[in-house]
Order: sequence, then C-alpha cells, then structure tokens
Amino acid sequence: MAQPAPPPPPPPAQSVQELILDGGTVPERYAYKDDRSAGFDESLPLMDVPVIDVGRLTPSSSSSAGEELIKLRSALACWGCFQATNHGISFSFLDQLHEVTQQFFALPKEEKVKCARAPDAIEGYGNDMVLSEQQVIDWNDRLYIIISPEDQRKLEVWPEKPETFREVIHEYSLKLRPIINNVFKAMALSLNLEENCFLNQFGERGVMFARFNYYPRCPRPDLVLGLKPHADGSAITLVLLDREVEGLQFLRDGQWFRVPTIPNALLVNVGDQVEIMSNGIFKSPMHRAVTNAERDRISIAVFCTPEEQNEIGPADELINEEMPRLYKKIRNYPETYFEYYQLGRRPIDAVKI
Repeated sequence: MAQPAPPPPPPPAQSVQELILDGGTVPERYAYKDDRSAGFDESLPLMDVPVIDVGRLTPSSSSSAGEELIKLRSALACWGCFQATNHGISFSFLDQLHEVTQQFFALPKEEKVKCARAPDAIEGYGNDMVLSEQQVIDWNDRLYIIISPEDQRKLEVWPEKPETFREVIHEYSLKLRPIINNVFKAMALSLNLEENCFLNQFGERGVMFARFNYYPRCPRPDLVLGLKPHADGSAITLVLLDREVEGLQFLRDGQWFRVPTIPNALLVNVGDQVEIMSNGIFKSPMHRAVTNAERDRISIAVFCTPEEQNEIGPADELINEEMPRLYKKIRNYPETYFEYYQLGRRPIDAVKI
C-alpha cells in the first residue's frame, strides 16, 4: 500500500515584520538563487497604464461610452489592466481603508495572531501556505479574508482591532459591488456581446476575497521578491496601491514595467477566468511585487471569483473558424490555483485546448 504523502513543511516561525524588527539578515528560504529577484529599480520603464473613466463606461450614463469602451478593450487586450478613475468611492473613504490596514499591521503580534491562518487554511493572517521545501517564500505578511457574500465570511479570522476595521471593510465590499458589475458589463459590451454575458458567468453570489499586503523594508531587495511572478486566478482583481511607494510590476513581451501610483485610482486587472471567458482576447497579465530597502509598502487587493458551481468558458459568440475555442469549460478554477502559484506554474495552461 502506498504511503501517505508527508505533511508540508511548517510555515516560517516568524513573520517578515518580526525578521525586520529583530534586525536579522534575509533567511535562505526567502532568497532566490537565480536572476528572478529584483529590487526596486528606477531604470525599468514606467508602465503607461491606460486610465479609464468607469463612470462613462455604460451607454445609459454617457454619450461618450463608445469611446471609453474602445479604450477599455485596447487596454485589456494589450496590458490586461487599467487604472479606474471616477469610480464613485470618495477619497476620504480610501484614506480610511489605508489607515485601518496600516493600523492592523502595526498591532502587537499577540493581537494579530488572534486571526492567524490555520496550517491547512488560506484565510487569516500570516504567511502564504508552504507546499514544499524548495518553495521560495514571498517577502510579505498578509491578511486574507472573504468579504462577500456576507454569509461566507469567517469572522474568526477577521480582526477585531482596530475597532473600525470590520465596519470599513464591510462598507468597502458594498461600494465595490456596483463597480465590479459595471466592469463586467463594459468588458462584454466592448466585445459586442450581450452586456450580462460575463456577469452571468460570475453569478449573483460571486466571491470577493480581500488580501491586505504588508511589504516590510528589506535589507537585500536584490535577493527577494514581495510576490513571485504570477497571474491572478480571479475573474478580475481590484487593487488599491500604496499612496507613495512603488513596487508592483507587470510583464509584457519579456520586459518588466513599473506601475505608477495614481492617487485614489483603483488598478483593475484581468484574471485567468476572464481570459478564458473572452477566449484569450483579454490577457491575464503576469505581475510581481518587488521590495524596497528603505520604505515599507501596503496594498489591498480584492479578487473577484465566480460562484464555485458556475461553469465558465469562452463566450460562444467569440468562437468561429478564424478564432477557434482556446479553452475548455471549467468549474471552481481556484481549487488548484494556489498550488500552481506556489510552484511557479500557470494553472491556465491546464485548461488550454
């Protein structure tokens, strides 16, 4: 009889934040031994991120919607992302969101571990899952929670401090919903599809996962990455970037580009599942986070994933003799995503025809 697989190695005993406070060097498990790491490098080209006025995307809201939809299609086919402005969330509220995130990571360890990730779970505070001894660990601490639908929230891993955290995050989930719906509709319209084509695949109870990232300053940014290169397993991802410190980079045609900070904009990028829905017209971009020797950085990413039981696949209208079906239909795409991600592989390759 085959022996059961050995349990995965335990996660690091210390958070990255503790490593910095202890003044230690970079542990071997965080260091890349090849050229895949890269610190913040101002010599890399700055990405010309398309800026989309999301308030003008729907035909009913603006006479110039057609022009904005053309920009959207071009942005998602070329870069796989855009900076969303005029999204309807006040700047003061985004300041609150930044503030409660910074306050959480500034709490004493004893408070943060109250919502720690269980060894076999994804949600909670701490490091990402370690699946093998060969896995290089990302230089970040994170809090990962489901924020919508409400009945799927695991409040035992939601911070109770700062006191306003739960209220602010709940309000953020409500404010994001109409933005997400409008983006799904606009993506479909930009491809001359019925506006609910992608939204129906997402479902009324599509899940929103929030990841609060804290990237402490790093003594050897040339050796480590804040996040290893990957594409998202979501349908779309909305990111609130640090207001001052750069660190996110996108890959295009073999070249890494720095993502500029646009105050109060939301960076929206395509995930693998919309690449599948669009039959490869929209690209799920590879991206990474680099570290900084002098400054800490935070970001808040919300991953929008279709209902688990929903079957996703290329829209029938996008399949013809000139453009054959490129992807299989699939359910619960994220099920194996995290394993592929930690191993540095792209799960979307498994569903390509």
